[in-house]
Amino acid sequence: MSAVGVLFDLDGTLVDSAVDLLNALNQIVVAQGQPALPLSAIRPVVSKGARAMLRVAFPDRDEAARELLLQPFLDCYEAAVAHHSTPFDGIEETLRLIEAAGSRWGIVTNKMHYLAREVVASMGWASRNSVLIGGDTLPNKKPDPEGLLLAMRELNVDPSRCAYVGDAPEDIEMGRRGNVMTIGVRSMYPSSARVLSANPDLYLQQITELVAHF
Repeated sequence: MSAVGVLFDLDGTLVDSAVDLLNALNQIVVAQGQPALPLSAIRPVVSKGARAMLRVAFPDRDEAARELLLQPFLDCYEAAVAHHSTPFDGIEETLRLIEAAGSRWGIVTNKMHYLAREVVASMGWASRNSVLIGGDTLPNKKPDPEGLLLAMRELNVDPSRCAYVGDAPEDIEMGRRGNVMTIGVRSMYPSSARVLSANPDLYLQQITELVAHF
């Protein structure tokens, strides 16, 4: 494939943000009179978003009660959005090679745009990333392809010349519905153990393998 546009998932694919999310969640947990959670408790659901993490933290509360904790959780996270978050091994090298090949890259994530923007900036990618679509940019999130289609329009790239890279089945479903090449990648997040079940067009054991397929 000769891609002129490569679009990525953010959490679990480009960046390991689990520790920062855990720290923010535990501020809420402790304030609610519960013991802090270990990282192992939330890592399986980090890529599913804030509400999924609140379900893990407060399984005995109903949805309405948990919803009241959503904005406080997001506020705690915003205050320390990337203190411990880092790119996964091989990400920087891969992005440089994509750029050296004359291709452009961007991000389509379910993370709220204002939070994703802060993470991207903290990684030093703000001027390099060609497009950033957040979970609140449009009415529908992944696996709906709406965000992916918007990203391709902003890149001015045809689906036949674009690939989407992610570590979760929802990423593959979105890419398929958007008629782009779908690339699953193994990550530290448990979602990557399920990505093969979604039958991506290509599966990578590590992200550095990506440029070999350009």
